[in-house]
Amino acid sequence: MKIVRFNEGLWGVLEGETIHETDMPGGNPTGRVFDLGSVRLRAPVAPGKIVCVGRNYLDHIREMGNDTGDLPKEPGLFLKGLNTLADPANPARPHDSGDAVPYPAFTKSLHYEGELAVVIGDRMKDVPEDDALNHVFGYTCALDVTARDVQRTDLQWVRAKSSDKFLPIGPWVVTSLDPQNTMLRTYVNGELRQEAHTSLMIFPVAKVLSYISQFMTLEPGDVVLTGTPEGVGELKPGDQVEVAIEGIGALHTRIA
Repeated sequence: MKIVRFNEGLWGVLEGETIHETDMPGGNPTGRVFDLGSVRLRAPVAPGKIVCVGRNYLDHIREMGNDTGDLPKEPGLFLKGLNTLADPANPARPHDSGDAVPYPAFTKSLHYEGELAVVIGDRMKDVPEDDALNHVFGYTCALDVTARDVQRTDLQWVRAKSSDKFLPIGPWVVTSLDPQNTMLRTYVNGELRQEAHTSLMIFPVAKVLSYISQFMTLEPGDVVLTGTPEGVGELKPGDQVEVAIEGIGALHTRIA
């Protein structure tokens, strides 16, 4: 099932090119239907918090110069603010680019990081790893935009990770996916930049969710980003970015 959020915060289920409106994400049909090409897609999530995993692919650790020879012992986490959420382009509307990501004046090194995002379905507190995926509502594509230069120089990653519109996400949430058995690819202006199988994650999705739930209660709607593979790199104004995940679809974003 594909869950969409559209227009002024309406929810629906996408079947082909038709949206069947529901009273809540994955909820009861209202009886109203919309053509996909007639709506403005919104970020298909309404989280209370956004938790992110850094350094979850070995080759990405190496390309960032952080390889010490030992794998991380625990997931490295950080937060992104809710102000970072950005609407996706609507694939049924050729001239709809969604929310463009601003290129802030404070950075000279804006980077893309394509990621698999997890949307929580049920409250998670002290959940064991073997039960963690039972609390997932669904999965979607995410672009973790990062100001790489200030990430290296600032005391914390607030500017680098949580500037406005630094998290395009979507275009919809799929409720059925094996998170460790899919391919993630990122394209910039049509050129393949990142390609990795999610089985290469150092910490699988279930491990990440269980780990977070030991000290931070995950609530329905919360979003967890699962890390980016190797191939991150520079963006410039006007670039078109696509994050494609098999079994979900493609998130399209423009850099303003």
